[in-house]
Amino acid sequence: MRHALLLGLAAAVAAGVPWTQASAQMDDPVAAEFDKFREVLEKDNPAELWEVKGEQLWTTPGGPKKASLEKCDLGLGPGVVKGAYAQMPRYFADVDRVMDAEARIVHCMITLQGYELDKLDDKPFSSATHTPDPVSITTYVAAQSAGMKLAPPQNHPKEKAAYAIGKEIFHYRAGSYDFSCASCHGVDGQRIRTQPLPNFTKPEQAIRSVQGWPGYRMTGGVMHTLQWRLTDCYRQQRFPEPGYTSETLSALLTYLTVNASGQVYKGPGIKR
Repeated sequence: MRHALLLGLAAAVAAGVPWTQASAQMDDPVAAEFDKFREVLEKDNPAELWEVKGEQLWTTPGGPKKASLEKCDLGLGPGVVKGAYAQMPRYFADVDRVMDAEARIVHCMITLQGYELDKLDDKPFSSATHTPDPVSITTYVAAQSAGMKLAPPQNHPKEKAAYAIGKEIFHYRAGSYDFSCASCHGVDGQRIRTQPLPNFTKPEQAIRSVQGWPGYRMTGGVMHTLQWRLTDCYRQQRFPEPGYTSETLSALLTYLTVNASGQVYKGPGIKR
């Protein structure tokens, strides 16, 4: 990819996620202090407010069709939310593609509730004055996998293809700085400012690309999802942003999440 998907995935993804495992592995005293800071704050994580709102949006009829999302299939059967986030991205036969959690939720909002993608795509990410419904719903769904091990399936040919495409995106060098995601997150021992940069190609460090997302960002007082995080990385590298809920983002998330398979997902977190 290019410079900001790296400085983005570096400063942003790395800056936001919990540090405990990687901090100990890197033996970094500064990162260890951030660990302590987050542990205190996450005991009363404001993300819970968005979880509650997301649950209400999930169960309350809405949209042009006045339907709830309780028949939405996140991969474990219609309406099953518990554990679904930990097993995504995954292949869905009804759309014949691999989807991450937010992409699937948006799909259900369109098919079950009658929303139009262009309206959901108009302002898909949180601001100081606006939190899109998919953000709250994704936060609710993610919270139902807290404490579970990540287990995105790699059984269907398209799941394996998504992983391969995501890996290619991760290592692809381009843009005005000739950077790739791997330039910062494919080797050990690098850092940006005071923060060590995890090596996302290693399972024990790859968890930091997923952990804590969706996340409550203290600097803005808003909730953000991984769709936002990766899209903002593209913006920072001055490269055209991928479409909201696009296959590009789902493929990259497949690569990152599969690399972190077996690690425990702790649920929505706190970002600086």
